[in-house]
Amino acid sequence: MAAKVILNPYAGRWKALKRLAEVETVLQEAHIEYELTITESPGHGTSLAFQSVLNGFNPIISAGGDGSVSEVVNGMMMAVKENPKIQMPSLGIMPLGSANDLAINLELPTDLKEAAKVIAAGNVYKMDLGLVNDRYFDNNSAVGLEPTITLIQQDIKHIHGVLRYLLATLIGINRNPQWTMHIEWEGGEYFGPLTLVTVGNNPLTGGLFYMTPNADPFDGLLTFVYGYMSTRFEILRLLPRTMKRGKGSYIENPNIHEINSTWLRIRSETPTPMHADGEIQSGAIQAVEYRVIPGCLPLLMK
Repeated sequence: MAAKVILNPYAGRWKALKRLAEVETVLQEAHIEYELTITESPGHGTSLAFQSVLNGFNPIISAGGDGSVSEVVNGMMMAVKENPKIQMPSLGIMPLGSANDLAINLELPTDLKEAAKVIAAGNVYKMDLGLVNDRYFDNNSAVGLEPTITLIQQDIKHIHGVLRYLLATLIGINRNPQWTMHIEWEGGEYFGPLTLVTVGNNPLTGGLFYMTPNADPFDGLLTFVYGYMSTRFEILRLLPRTMKRGKGSYIENPNIHEINSTWLRIRSETPTPMHADGEIQSGAIQAVEYRVIPGCLPLLMK
């Protein structure tokens, strides 16, 4: 069966649309038989992926950014959940976004010609997914400071790429929002003030930040970090350490804790925003539940 290519023209702030001809050229050079559809609105990628699974396309290729991949993954998972006899097709990624966190985390090529070669090779690895309430995520999700920053960066129109995430982070830190939360996980719980709770299937998010530096998308676990910093200065001093994965990472701070678990429950006394794979799922939520779905996504990798 032919591949289904779902291209988000808005990815990379409309740069993806300008690369349409390049996408088609590299697919043809890699001898991939395909049908390409361009998304028309937010959420369209999910419905297209859902129908593509039902129609037997394999693989399904997401051409876009991290939000595009997340939409496609959700459509694929929903189709198989509603039709258990259908076999999950594999997922290919052609990175066209601003940050391309998932591709970088998985060491997939960001060059489109090389990405097409990986897809054509057909090597499949089964990756875990996270589930937050009723939304699947492949890279990361969070409540507290991180989605607050996501909301800020969505309003920044004239700066693009990693610089936009960094500017939004500085604005978010200056506002210094705080919450009181009760969180529970396998073998533990915490109740008290929190600045952030971030849940990772992979280490890197926002192009710069290793918010869950030890996350592994193939270990059957979610990795989450929670912590409280009372002042803007404390958060700002910690910021450069969020950009490190190994020695010197921010999780070495005694107020920051990294935990592995198959599930996590959060109850916030005041509403918090929540995102999944960089897309805001709620601007004000108080009850959030996470769990891992081990090895459920066949992914085309090197």
